[in-house]
Amino acid sequence: MNNITKSNYNNLKEEIKKLLLISREKAYKAVNVILIETYWQIGRYIVEFEQEGEEKAKYGQELLTQLSKDLTIEYGKGFSRSNLTYMRKFYVVFPKSETLSHRLSWSHYFELLKADDKLEMGFYLKQCEKENWSVRELKRQMKSMLFHRLALSTDKKGVLELSQKGQNIATAQDIVKEPYILEFLGIEHKKQYLEGELEDKIIQNLQTFLLELGKGFAFIGRQYKINIGSRHFFLDLVFYHRILKCFVLIDLKKGEVEHNDIGQMNLYLNYFKKEENVDGDNEPIGIVLGAYKDNILVEYATQNISNQLFVSKYQLYLPQKEKLVDELNKILDSENE
Repeated sequence: MNNITKSNYNNLKEEIKKLLLISREKAYKAVNVILIETYWQIGRYIVEFEQEGEEKAKYGQELLTQLSKDLTIEYGKGFSRSNLTYMRKFYVVFPKSETLSHRLSWSHYFELLKADDKLEMGFYLKQCEKENWSVRELKRQMKSMLFHRLALSTDKKGVLELSQKGQNIATAQDIVKEPYILEFLGIEHKKQYLEGELEDKIIQNLQTFLLELGKGFAFIGRQYKINIGSRHFFLDLVFYHRILKCFVLIDLKKGEVEHNDIGQMNLYLNYFKKEENVDGDNEPIGIVLGAYKDNILVEYATQNISNQLFVSKYQLYLPQKEKLVDELNKILDSENE
């Protein structure tokens, strides 16, 4: 050891460390591929046993209950009746093994299979692949009904594209939601709160708020100071969108959005275009985010504004699933192509 210099030895340890990390990652991916394929095959065996060659044969919980007991005795945990039920569903929903994504873990698929229909499931699968969602992130997005919220802002064709391709971000409209779900802030719906408290809670939960905003958002700052002549303004939240290459300005309102709030955001947008944008930046996007909004007032207040200015609602509780499902079904049942 005396002949080995400390720097050379440290370099050796770093190289071995890198190799081990790479090898472990490869091993994890290989194990995950085998696990996904194994659970798919188990699902296939169960379905084929139930059907006995008949495509529409019924199955009973008795089979899964007995199978769960026997497999658990022989092979340990992982074969609960719930898991076997989802393995069976795994094969039913994905009857062709080549369509499976090995970038997702079984835990991802377990959550995806809880979706009510294939359109919803397809959307979340694509988003997991595109945005590298963890299982925790996937659960939160499904719970907040992200697919339905995005789908309700489009038409029947748009809904089908969302399911097949996931969310594509190409324009300002693609990053705006209605409503934004902020249940993670932990503010009771009927509680009196100040705008400053709302902002503080968002900063404390910034990682989850970024997830709610969507892909591409980078946080710049809060209470961003704007100097115009001798007057000072403070913009609640400023982000930069890496995909759209522009600033995104968010102004929070605890109550209903008023026409002067829209005018003030227009002022901020004009300022950023002139004073903050640099070469390569596109025009900024402004979002006035309030608990309520009057659509007619918003229509008149935004008329003839050339800036990319949007008014959206937020809510401090999870959306009503039945209501969103009914509204989405109306779009899908429409005659419009």
